[in-house]
Amino acid sequence: MSESPTHPAPAQVGVMLPLDLPVGEVLPYVRRAEELGFDQVWVVEDLGWRGGVAQAATVLAATTNLTVGIGIMPAGARNVAFAAMELATLAQLHPGRIVAGIGHGMPGWMRSVGSWPESPLTLIKEYARALRLLVAGKPGPADGRYVRCEGVVLTEIPDTVPPVILGVRGPKSQAVAGEVADGLLLAEPAAPGYIAASLRNLGPAAADSPEIVVYDAAAVDDDEEAALTRVRAALESVGEPQWAAHIDPLPFAEELRAHRAASPDARHFARTMPAAWVRALSIAGTPAQARAAIDARHAAGATSVVLAPAGPDRLAALDSLARALPHRH
Repeated sequence: MSESPTHPAPAQVGVMLPLDLPVGEVLPYVRRAEELGFDQVWVVEDLGWRGGVAQAATVLAATTNLTVGIGIMPAGARNVAFAAMELATLAQLHPGRIVAGIGHGMPGWMRSVGSWPESPLTLIKEYARALRLLVAGKPGPADGRYVRCEGVVLTEIPDTVPPVILGVRGPKSQAVAGEVADGLLLAEPAAPGYIAASLRNLGPAAADSPEIVVYDAAAVDDDEEAALTRVRAALESVGEPQWAAHIDPLPFAEELRAHRAASPDARHFARTMPAAWVRALSIAGTPAQARAAIDARHAAGATSVVLAPAGPDRLAALDSLARALPHRH
């Protein structure tokens, strides 16, 4: 009999494996992350880059204690029964070290491969419910509009069932996560106000202790201005309409939108953004400032704060980011 999904201990801090990291740096990067004391490494699955399951398997095999998160596997990309087999195998081979993030995928990408559904909400709801049942060794649910695996049962199931969380940003999708998933993955920027608003969206059906993983661009330097400058490029997109859910809960939302409207392009928008906004929308500054930003996200309800290193040298950035880890007090 499989155990219930395990959740990381409170106040976890992870690091993102950059999707564009040269292949020769991948294993040194994740091994260094483990040496430095990060709790988690999260891999990215963006169309045209590297596969999430393959990356997760490699990171798990190359490390000893790190939890590895997949953020995210688009629901329309894989048959749910075969996705469940992949996750169950990872969880069997590396017990208690995998978290599965499921999402819609970017509409443009998914349409380009013919996998964008008429009702994304229906698909992700059916998919997450079926995936959790299958990975736990239970029969697949009744066939739905998109997901058909009724009565399917996996033979090889893990002793510790991995959590399945939804990487979604809209309130309707987050409400679905409260109904059918173990928690949320919030893409960057994930300021405390956005975390709190997302937790409210989960609704009364949510698990008692949902897994709330948040991403944020990060840069740490003894020179605060150097860190803020390094992280600005990662904030170029936050003024675009698709990031409204992240920005709306923040006190400077209207000012930010006005600043974007007045800026000739996204690069100018980010370069001329007030420093206070940069601090709010990232984890950047001195080690003490970055640690305070991590603590604020945990206080808002995040169980895991994942740092996405900003700047050209990602391996060097790891050492800087580690200076903000809680155990470095």
